[in-house]
Amino acid sequence: MNFELDDDQQMLADSVRRWLADNYDFDARRRVIASDEGTSPEAWAAFADMGLLGLPIPESAGGFGGGAVGMMTVMEALGESLVVEPVLAGILSARLVARLGSAELHEAVLTPFIGGGLKLAFAHGETQARYALNEVTTRAERVGDGWRLSGNKLAVYGAPHADKLVVSARTSGADGDAQGITLFLVDPSAPGVRRTAYRTLDGHRAANLVFENVHLAPADVLGTEGAALPEIEETVDFANVMLCAEAAGAIRSANDDTLAYLKQRQQFGQPIGTFQALQHRMVDMFVTQEQMRSMQYLSCARLDSASDANERGRVASAAKIKTADACRQISQESVQLHGGMGMSEELKVSHTFRRLTLIGQQYGDADYHLQRYAELADASA
Repeated sequence: MNFELDDDQQMLADSVRRWLADNYDFDARRRVIASDEGTSPEAWAAFADMGLLGLPIPESAGGFGGGAVGMMTVMEALGESLVVEPVLAGILSARLVARLGSAELHEAVLTPFIGGGLKLAFAHGETQARYALNEVTTRAERVGDGWRLSGNKLAVYGAPHADKLVVSARTSGADGDAQGITLFLVDPSAPGVRRTAYRTLDGHRAANLVFENVHLAPADVLGTEGAALPEIEETVDFANVMLCAEAAGAIRSANDDTLAYLKQRQQFGQPIGTFQALQHRMVDMFVTQEQMRSMQYLSCARLDSASDANERGRVASAAKIKTADACRQISQESVQLHGGMGMSEELKVSHTFRRLTLIGQQYGDADYHLQRYAELADASA
C-alpha cells in the first residue's frame, strides 16, 4: 500500500501546521484553556477558513468529500498541538446530519457549520453504557405529532458551546435492544434542556446533559425512526480511526519533547541521553511512533474502502487496540523520562500525557475493542 500523501493532502497538512505554529503554541493553548470560554474563536474561524470542518463531509451535503484519508493529516496536526477546539465532536454530528438529514437541514445546519458559524455536538454516552452503543435509556415518547424527550447524557465533548445537539434516544423496545434507537436534532436552549459544563482532564470542554420533557417536532428526527444504531456504530468507528490519527500526532510531540530533554538534562557531568538504558527506552518509543503512523494510514484507507459494517468495525477496533496501548506506553514513558518535571503544568509533556490517557479511553478502551474485534471476526468466519 502506498503511504505517501498526495500533493493536496501534504499542502493542507503543511498549512494547518504553519497556522498552529504561528498562532497556537503551548503558551497560547494554556491561555485558551484558562479562559472562561475554554476555546478560541480565532482558531475555530481559521479552521473553517481552511476548510477543515467540511473536509470529511460528503460533497452532496456541501462538504469536500475527503473521508477518513482526507481528514487524517489534519487530526495528526491537531494532535501535535493538543488543540482543544471541538473539531472532531462537531464533525461527527455533521456527518450524521449529512447522511440522515433532509436538504433543508443540510442548508440550515451544515452550511453554517462548515462556514464556522454554528457548532455541533454528538450526545450518546450514558452512565450504564460502558462503551456499549446499544445501551440507551434516554427516551423519546410520541406526543401528538411530535416527541417528548427525557433522559441524561454524560461527558459530551463540545456540548458547552454547541448550537445544536445530535441526541440518541430510545423510541421503542427495552433498554439494550439494538432496534428502537432514534437520532434527534435538539436545540440546547430549548425548555427542559440543562447543561452542566466542565473542563476535562485533557483541557477540553464537555458537559453532562439533562433532558426533561423536551418537546421535539417531527422535523427534528434524523433518519428512520428506531433504526439509528448502525449509523451510530459507523460514527463511532470513524471517531476511533480519527483518534488514532490524533494520537499519532500527540505521540510524535511527546517523543520530540522527551528526546530534547534527554539531550539537555545533565547528570554526572553528561547528558542523560548518553545513558544506554535510556537510549533503549527512547528507541522503543520511536518504534511505537512509526507503528502508529503506519496504523493511522492503514486504518484510514481501509475505513474508506470497507465493503461492509463488519469489516469497518474490525478496522476501527484494531486501530483502537493499538492506539490505546501506544497511548499508555508513550504517555507513561515520556513522563518517567522527564522525572518529576514531567508532571509540572509548565511542560507540554504533562498535557500530552493527559490527552493520550483520555484518547485511550474515549469511545472504548483496549479491552472493550479486543472483545469487539473477536466477536466481529467470529461473525465474519
